[in-house]
Amino acid sequence: MHIAQILDKVDAGDIALPEFQRGYVWTRDQVRGFFQSLYRGYPIGGFLTWSTKAENADTRGEKLAQDGTIHLLLDGQQRVTTLYGVTRGRPPRFFEGKADTLTGLHFNLHTEAFEFYAPAKMKDNPVWVDVTALFQGGLGSQLLAVTQLAAGDATLQASYIERLNRITQIKDRSVHVDEVTGDDKSIDVVVEIFNRVNSGGTKLSKGDLALAAICAAWPDARPTMNQALSSWSDAGFDFKLDWLLRNVNAVLTGEAQFSKLADVQVSAFQTGLAETIDAVAYLLNALGGRLGLDHGRVLNGRGAFPVMSRLLHHHGGTFPDAMTRDRLFHWYVHSFLWGRHTGATETALNQDLQAVDEGGVDGLIDVLRRNRGGHLVVRPDDFIGSSMGSRFYPLLYMLTRVYGAQDFVSGVPLRDGMLGRLSSLQVHHIFPKARLYEHGYSRAEVNAVANFCFLTQDTNLRVSAKKPVEYLAKIENRMPGALSTQWIPMNRDLWRIENYPDFLAARR
Repeated sequence: MHIAQILDKVDAGDIALPEFQRGYVWTRDQVRGFFQSLYRGYPIGGFLTWSTKAENADTRGEKLAQDGTIHLLLDGQQRVTTLYGVTRGRPPRFFEGKADTLTGLHFNLHTEAFEFYAPAKMKDNPVWVDVTALFQGGLGSQLLAVTQLAAGDATLQASYIERLNRITQIKDRSVHVDEVTGDDKSIDVVVEIFNRVNSGGTKLSKGDLALAAICAAWPDARPTMNQALSSWSDAGFDFKLDWLLRNVNAVLTGEAQFSKLADVQVSAFQTGLAETIDAVAYLLNALGGRLGLDHGRVLNGRGAFPVMSRLLHHHGGTFPDAMTRDRLFHWYVHSFLWGRHTGATETALNQDLQAVDEGGVDGLIDVLRRNRGGHLVVRPDDFIGSSMGSRFYPLLYMLTRVYGAQDFVSGVPLRDGMLGRLSSLQVHHIFPKARLYEHGYSRAEVNAVANFCFLTQDTNLRVSAKKPVEYLAKIENRMPGALSTQWIPMNRDLWRIENYPDFLAARR
C-alpha cells in the first residue's frame, strides 16, 4: 500500500490513529530524522492494523467500508502521525501532543538537509523550502523560486527539481501493512500479537486497545474521559485513563476484563461513562467527608473503586442509606489494608463484582473475610510498616480525621475540611529524624508509621527538631489531653531517644 493511500484512509476514517495513553511522543529531531530517511530511501518498517467492527461508528469524512469495519493502526502510529501532520499541515484527529513538533519543517536545496524553521537563516531565503507547502502545492508551486535560485544554470535547476520531486514522491512510496483480522482475534489475542511484534517498544495494554476500539466508534470518548481526569486532578486526585475505563467496564458489564467492552454499543458506553464519572465524584466526596481521605496521597485502594461504582449502579447512583455506605467503607478500608486489589487485579475484581451483584455489601464483606481466614482485625503489629507508602499510613490519617485528633499548638481538632491539601497539613516525625540518626537508628526505624502524626504547617515548624522529652512535656502542660488524642504514650520515660523502640511498640 502506498503512503498516500494510508493517509487518505485516515481522512476517510477507514484507518484510525489510536494514540493510546502515551500520545504523540516524537521530538522534532525524530521528525527531521524520519524525513531524512524517507528522502534517502532508507527502510522505515512496516505497519500493523487491527480490523474491528464499528457499525455505529461516528467517524470523519466518508462512510466506513461496506462490511462496517474500521482499521486501528497498532504499530506505526508515530510514523503515520508524522507523515499526516507534515503533509497535511495539521495533526490527525486523534492527536495528543505538541502540534508544533509537526509544523515548520524545511528542506535545504543546497545541502539536502531537513531542519525546522529558524527565522534568522530561513526568512526570505529561497534555499529553504517549506516541506508542507511543497506537499500541498505540488512541484509547480516551487518552480519560480527554483528558477530564480538557479540563475540560468540549467544543470543546477534540474538538480533542484529532482530533489524536490524526490520529496513529493515520498507519498508514492510503497509500505507493507499487516492486518490482524477475524472473529477469533479478541482484545486479549491482539494485545499479545502487538507486544510480540513491538517487543522493544512501549507495551500495549488491554485497556489501551479497548479504548482505541471505542474511540474509533466515538472519537470524543478520550476527550470526555480526560476532562473528568483533569477535574479530579485539580481536586488533588490523580487517576489514569486505564483506571477510569476499568470503572466504566465494571458499571456496564459487571466484569473486570476489558474484552467485555467489545460487546458494548457506543450509545451504552456514552451513558455508562457519564454514570461512572458521577459515581466516582460521589465516592470521592463521601470518602472525604466520612473518612477524611481528602487527597490523592492518602487515597489507597483505588482498585476497589470499580466495585463501589458497581454498587452505586445498582442503587441509582447514590447510597440507599447510611448503613450501606458505612459497611461499604468498612469493606473498602480493609480491602486496601490487606492489598485485596494488588497483583492479579482481574481475578479478585471479578470475585468482588460477582459478590456485589449477588449479595451486595454483605456479600463483599463475606468474601474478604474468608480471604483473610475468617477475621477482619487490625493488630498492633500491622503498624510495623515504615514510610508513607505503607498501607497503614492512610489508616493513621483517617483515624486522625475521624477521631478529631488535636493540633499540638492550637489544640484545634484536625478535622472537617481544615486539613489536607488545602491547609498545608504536614506529616510530623514525633521523634525528629535528625535526633534518631544521631543515635544510630535505621531509615526504616526513623520512618516507622508509628513515628508519624499530622500537624498544621505552623505547628510543625515550631516543633522542628526539638527533643521529644522536652517539647512533648511542654505541649502536655500547655494543652492537656492534646497528646493523647494523637495516641502519644503518656509514660514520659518512653519520650527519651534511648527508649524509642519501646515508644513505637506502645504507640502501635
